[in-house]
Amino acid sequence: MMASEITTSEYIKHHLTNATMCSTDQGIAFNKACADAGFWAWHVDTLAWSIGLGILFLWLFRSAAKKATTGVPGKWQAFVEIVIEFVNDNVRDSFHGRNNLIAPLALTIFVWVFLMNLMDLVPVDVLPWLAGQVGYYGFGMDPHDVYMKVVPTTDLNLTLALALGVFFLILFYSIKVKGVGGFTKELTMQPFNHWAFIPVNFILESVTLLARPFSLALRLFGNLYAGELIFILIATLGLWQLPLHFPWAVFHILVIVLQAFIFMMLTIVYLSLAHEDH
Repeated sequence: MMASEITTSEYIKHHLTNATMCSTDQGIAFNKACADAGFWAWHVDTLAWSIGLGILFLWLFRSAAKKATTGVPGKWQAFVEIVIEFVNDNVRDSFHGRNNLIAPLALTIFVWVFLMNLMDLVPVDVLPWLAGQVGYYGFGMDPHDVYMKVVPTTDLNLTLALALGVFFLILFYSIKVKGVGGFTKELTMQPFNHWAFIPVNFILESVTLLARPFSLALRLFGNLYAGELIFILIATLGLWQLPLHFPWAVFHILVIVLQAFIFMMLTIVYLSLAHEDH
């Protein structure tokens, strides 16, 4: 769907709307019919792209591992080794416990989030237009009623789900390493080590603990959503978008990599803190 066919506000709203599926009393419904579905509405484009990119990551790295050689490595093997070494060095420098899960987890987060962010560089009209054509010729739908958001990290549901996964790991390892008593003491006897300050300590430490997943989710979502919105605004200029699109795309490459790196590093740091037994 081109910007010239609809108003600018409709064009922007269309690109920022997820393809939604939900269950109603009449059966499975889509998009506008799911307005009141609430929690039980599924953003199928976010799910499809995130799962698909996760499978792509596994396939690419597995293929590199299967073809790995001790001799002169190929270009793809060399690139994968560089990425793994980069992640491993950061884990070694930032994680001070002992856990064989942390390095693979950090690698998965970095590459997966990077791939999801990378979809932001796809021209904003291409994949939604293809989805509209499939809906029109395959299912007789009006292309304007076919939605497709191709950047999973511009969906707060996805970034919050990633952050909650990290948060559950923080709780699990905090209790496993420190024990229930140690974890409780950490929440109630810091920073003021006196029984009279237990309520104050608990409020301060609880806020600090709960802020971690929300900061992870909102930082990633906010940066990618803003970047995607600027791409959409540039696209409304029609042919005049080219002088602006490429400089912003080049700059946005830094944002894409940096946000994946920050999410990975904060995950490592938070899990390192969870492994500290005071």
